Amino acid sequence: MFSLLLAVISLLYATVGQAGGTAFLGLMAFAALPPTEMRPTALALNIVVTTYSTWVFNRNRFVDWTMLRPLLFSSMPMALGGGLIVLGDYIYKPMTGVLLLLAGAVMTLRRDRAADQHRKIPLWGTVSVGAIVGLISGLTGVGGGVFLAPTLISLNWASPKQTTALSSPFILANSTIGLAGVLLAGQFPSLQLGSYAIAALGGSITGTAIGLKWLGQTATRFILAGVLFAAGIQMVLV
Repeated sequence: MFSLLLAVISLLYATVGQAGGTAFLGLMAFAALPPTEMRPTALALNIVVTTYSTWVFNRNRFVDWTMLRPLLFSSMPMALGGGLIVLGDYIYKPMTGVLLLLAGAVMTLRRDRAADQHRKIPLWGTVSVGAIVGLISGLTGVGGGVFLAPTLISLNWASPKQTTALSSPFILANSTIGLAGVLLAGQFPSLQLGSYAIAALGGSITGTAIGLKWLGQTATRFILAGVLFAAGIQMVLV
């Protein structure tokens, strides 16, 4: 049942280019996994899920690498630093939950006024956003995509579809470097990671196909908002 739920979560998140780290963490909390295993396990699952979706988006030439490079340049060192910091549950869960709820509110209130407009983005802007989101990614273990996506969309720097394609490689890079920091901090993933990874990968394959073929700009934005609200409530209440 746990693996089935992981697959469902992965499917839903993959439709909008996300890995599902927030929901993975919530599910692991419900399943009473040791807190020391939760963050590294979520990051490892993020890597599995987004490796596939990144490959698909890149193969179809949807990834804007020009925009992604400065985001990764600033986010990856910060993700490593965040991974080395271990927060207590009484800080970690409510902080992450509130941030996700705020991101969901931004996504809901924003209008689709520039779905596919190309706007010149200042270098300092992408570097700053990358650094902040990278730090949050390492601290929380959620990969950072759920914070990157609403930021880019609310600033009108990318459309929902463009953001979907950017989120997967961003999560992959920051989850990988964040996991390195977490391992150095002495936290290790669950021994059942192999079976969890197979389930999550199956969901990712299905969800990525759905997102590419059937979801439009507005549907993508509102599904992402729903994902953010559900994950935020889950993190606050669990």
